[in-house]
Amino acid sequence: MLPGSIQMSGETLSSAEVKGVCEGLMEGSVRLLSLRGCHLSDRDFARLCQGVSDSPSLVQLNLNLGVVSGTGRVQQLAQCLHRNRSLQSLFLHGNPLTDTGLSLLNPGLAGHPALVSLDLGDCLLGDEGIGLICGLLPPDGAKPGLRELTLSANPGISCTGWARLAIAVAHSSQVRTLNLDYNPLGDHIASMLAVCVASSRTLEVLDLEGTGLSDQSAQILLDMVQNYPTPLKSLVLSENNISLELQQQIADLLSEGEDEDESEGQSQDQPGREKGLKKNLGPAPHRVLLTSGIGDSLLAETEM
Repeated sequence: MLPGSIQMSGETLSSAEVKGVCEGLMEGSVRLLSLRGCHLSDRDFARLCQGVSDSPSLVQLNLNLGVVSGTGRVQQLAQCLHRNRSLQSLFLHGNPLTDTGLSLLNPGLAGHPALVSLDLGDCLLGDEGIGLICGLLPPDGAKPGLRELTLSANPGISCTGWARLAIAVAHSSQVRTLNLDYNPLGDHIASMLAVCVASSRTLEVLDLEGTGLSDQSAQILLDMVQNYPTPLKSLVLSENNISLELQQQIADLLSEGEDEDESEGQSQDQPGREKGLKKNLGPAPHRVLLTSGIGDSLLAETEM
């Protein structure tokens, strides 16, 4: 466990344990709080939200896998987001928010001055939710806009919804990492995303694992990487019906871009860029992932 972190998974928390967590939050000694899949009473959840509200130090909050289990808890979390000013990453993967719950959270998310990473994977979202998410992407001067967005496993989003997201990412967002794995996107949506990637000046990581793609969309992505310079460094295409040859061609092109970036960095002797919080995709920063990334995805739920 890292200094300043509290990480638990699948445990049932007593009131005394929740009290200790809240004391750490309010004292400013906790930077990372992960309660992935944990069980606690509604009363203790309300206390926890109060602690998050008053914390001057909390940077990452992980409430994945059912911790935010009902409308009452969504409302309490929304209220604490209005008061908290330090949070940078919020993970809500695997909570049954639906569009209704996200609409309750949206004012707090939109008004938060520091939030840059948001995980809404497997949250039963639809097109209304996508509309709200698009509003979180562009910076407005007072807040930075999201840099990492996870929308894995939300099959209720339609083609129209994904098209709206692609336009928002391409237009004025600061998104660097976009995780859309395990959505039934198909080749049509992938073609839209290729246009999005070609237009974006910030997107570095795109996860399309298990999204129903074929060689048709892979060829479009290959043409995009080959002919249009982009910041893209990682493209995850595993668990799709795409030939290894096409995947390797894309990987080779991204590797060439990595070599050029390293050469420019050495010649210009510039300081390292701030990389932000990224999904744990392995040691190589520029690649196409050719094998299953399920294990990495699970690690990403709790690790910075």
